[in-house]
Amino acid sequence: MAYAATIFLSSFLLFLVQPLIARQILPWFGGTAAVWTTCMLFFQMVLLAGYGYAHATNAKLAPRAQALLHTVLLGASLLLLPIIPAEMWKPAGTEEPISRILLLLTVTVGLPYLLLSATSPLLQAWFARMRPGVDPYRLFAVSNLASLLALVGYPFLVEPIFGSVAQAVGWSWLYGVFAVLCAVLAWFSAKPVAGKAAETSEPAPAPGRRDYGLWLVLSAAGSVMLLAVTNHVTQNVASFPLLWLVPLTLYLLTFIVAFEGRNIYRVEVLWPVVLAGLAGMAWLLGDGRFQLDLAVQLPVYLAGLFLACLFCHGELYRSRPAPRHLTAFYLTISAGGALGGLLVAVVAPLVFNAYYELAVGVVAVALLAAMRFANLNLWARILSLLVLFGSAGCAAYSAFSFQKNVRLSERSFYGVLRVKEYGAEGTSYHLRRLVHGVIMHGEQNMVEGERRKPTTYYQPSSGIGAAIAAKQARGPIRVGVIGLGAGTLAAYGRKGDVYRFYDINPQVVSVARREFTFLGDSAAKVEIALGDARLTLEREAPEGFDVLAIDAFSSDAIPVHLITKEALGVYLKHMKPEGIVAFHVSNRFLNLVPVVERIAREHGVHAVLVADKDDDDEDKTTSDWVLVSRSKAALEAEAVKERSPEAPEERPDWRTWTDDYSNLVQILK
Repeated sequence: MAYAATIFLSSFLLFLVQPLIARQILPWFGGTAAVWTTCMLFFQMVLLAGYGYAHATNAKLAPRAQALLHTVLLGASLLLLPIIPAEMWKPAGTEEPISRILLLLTVTVGLPYLLLSATSPLLQAWFARMRPGVDPYRLFAVSNLASLLALVGYPFLVEPIFGSVAQAVGWSWLYGVFAVLCAVLAWFSAKPVAGKAAETSEPAPAPGRRDYGLWLVLSAAGSVMLLAVTNHVTQNVASFPLLWLVPLTLYLLTFIVAFEGRNIYRVEVLWPVVLAGLAGMAWLLGDGRFQLDLAVQLPVYLAGLFLACLFCHGELYRSRPAPRHLTAFYLTISAGGALGGLLVAVVAPLVFNAYYELAVGVVAVALLAAMRFANLNLWARILSLLVLFGSAGCAAYSAFSFQKNVRLSERSFYGVLRVKEYGAEGTSYHLRRLVHGVIMHGEQNMVEGERRKPTTYYQPSSGIGAAIAAKQARGPIRVGVIGLGAGTLAAYGRKGDVYRFYDINPQVVSVARREFTFLGDSAAKVEIALGDARLTLEREAPEGFDVLAIDAFSSDAIPVHLITKEALGVYLKHMKPEGIVAFHVSNRFLNLVPVVERIAREHGVHAVLVADKDDDDEDKTTSDWVLVSRSKAALEAEAVKERSPEAPEERPDWRTWTDDYSNLVQILK
């Protein structure tokens, strides 16, 4: 059927473009998980605009006028192809990122995305007009099936095979095919319909304010859960398409199940399962023992997301209006989705000093479930209230635990920073720790006589400690550091040395200067360059570094654009002939060693792995560093040999990571 085929293609392109364009701009904004959340906000807002366009044109324009307008807009959208962001949108480092991302996306994909967004409700309305009496809502399930295939196919088929430019060009050709099909169908649907088909169905009552309010709340709750769970998993692993798309895939799957039309969602059967999913998420929020256990976190949160969204979307389908009010229904759902995105992407960072929106979302869905299940039976009423109160208690306990021993907590586009303090000033035990997400990113012993000593991943036995020691034997040195943290590496600074730190987050700079003394105590000259390190280094003249440390991580998430072949080329431009580039590759979930080994081999330079083990010392932080240099002799210096360097793991079957290609699925541990 032409309607189903066109809707299928439009929805496939609609959801394929989301990871495609987000992946292209991710390196420009620090590789942070917030880039995807901001992109999702854009997609939801334009989806709302598309549904509004479909509703308005269907209600206000005659069929031929509607077809003419739609054809003109489709033709105009072809002028924006291919969808490759212009270099002019690359930030200099001081811009506000959210508004810049939204403007970039508007210029690059705004009109094509608007028309793709409008297609499903618009064609369902045309279908209902041409074939009254036939349920058009099943076409919504077709739409979501196509979206699901796009999301599943991207990380496993598209991303591993095609580079970013090839992806954008291929998508643009498919969009051209869609534009032709949609224009033809618009004019076909504008033809007068004679006979019985021209008769309207029986009048149906218009939805009331209560209906619109229910649709808005249910769709907003599902959207909040989607983005909150996505934030939770991406901030602690990596901001890459697979972890963006798994939650979004489950979200769409619930739409397919709910709107398929065969009454698969039956609240009288599924209510205990929905409550179990909510209880599981609430339990993890309150139990800190598993906050670093991905094997527990992912199944519980993803299953909970699926069940929470199935409840929200099942209730949406159950309360759907007659087909004549179809576009208003979809417009309200889209408004709720956009509202949820706005709450998570914009409001939450302004209101909260940590990631509390997941807890808020769980409690909100538990409240909606308790209101709905109260009418089913006594057990449903009792258990839903228990889950509601339990979720609220776990959420409160989670917030309290998260702020335990916290001296300072700040949230920005780039994540949550906390300074934790143990002991007290003037005592023999006084420690401060910088935590980004749930991972420690620096620690300082504040006791006089101890505070100038490098700690954690940067202690003398680490790979970066070895690299600096090897160069210090030859006199004053120049050190570059990508990722400021607490400024620990400045502790190695001597008179005559220069330590230049690169960091994209102004809050990190402020916290390092106010809460820690590594920068102020250092005998070296300390310089700080604000902005994405990769972009800054590309613009700078050669710095002549003796050592360059690559240590820009947000929790365990990695900015992929800092470990590509092109990135290493940029670093080598700034190194002295015997300089050492030190990659911090410690990670709970990703095996980064072969990636660095491969890009080093592509440049014809040498690499060794320095694994700093715990040696049964409970106070010692383990770390892995890959040291890279043009000079083999630099990696054979005595200070490096003392740390028992190893040959880094090779994986000849892996493709080299470039700015155009990366595959994080392959390196999952």
